[in-house]
Amino acid sequence: MKVSVVQFCPEFGNKALNTEKLLNYCSTIAADIIVLPELCTTGYFFTSKEEVLSYAETIEGETLRAVQEIAASKDKIIVYGFAECEGHKTYNSAAVVLPNNKLTRVYRKTHLFYKERFCFDEGNTGYFVVEDKEKNIRLGTMICYDWRFPEASRSLGLLGADLIVCPSNLVTKIWPLVMPARAIENKVYLAVANRYGIEERKGETVEFNGQSGVWSYNGSIMVQGSAASDEVLTVEITPKETRNKKFNDFNDIFGDRRPEYYIS
Repeated sequence: MKVSVVQFCPEFGNKALNTEKLLNYCSTIAADIIVLPELCTTGYFFTSKEEVLSYAETIEGETLRAVQEIAASKDKIIVYGFAECEGHKTYNSAAVVLPNNKLTRVYRKTHLFYKERFCFDEGNTGYFVVEDKEKNIRLGTMICYDWRFPEASRSLGLLGADLIVCPSNLVTKIWPLVMPARAIENKVYLAVANRYGIEERKGETVEFNGQSGVWSYNGSIMVQGSAASDEVLTVEITPKETRNKKFNDFNDIFGDRRPEYYIS
């Protein structure tokens, strides 16, 4: 099956333009799975929870309904990041939209980065895997800073993910060094959709560094984008190749675990 990661530069606060781009990508990309960046409908660098609430949508929101219609009509799985509200709570979330509208799930970011803690509530969904039986794929989601915690990808691996998708607004220089490890230590494909560009809010600047990519379950890079341009990066994956966790006749990376000796 084909997986596409989308890299672009959302314009902060221009929700109409960003959403138009999102829906256009979802409608026109010829892939079975499409992954878009974190907070791609609003931009990233919020300064308060009140500001988030002025842009956020519920899981019944207009954007999600539009994406659901595309997923159903085009037979695609679509994952995109958005600012979610539930009452007065706000979450940095990713919608996981399957062709069957009833299977849509929302993952709320577990690990908040930098000043996100002043704008978003800590995610409370935990990690989960969704399965599309017709496409024979099991997909897990994490968001951006979650990559720093091997427990995140390990949880998804243990839950049976074939592919981990990671909508992101990454700013550090070291994350590309770690993604191969996250893939190989769990024997999963890993797809990172990272934005690029600069946002300046209240005298502080954040620069995002693109380089979106897909890593194979053996840790090798399958495709990677540039640091600063709109790109759609597409690869073909074979999910069933991730499911046997043995690497020789005697060793299994999950079966050999001894969690009773691990420190939580």
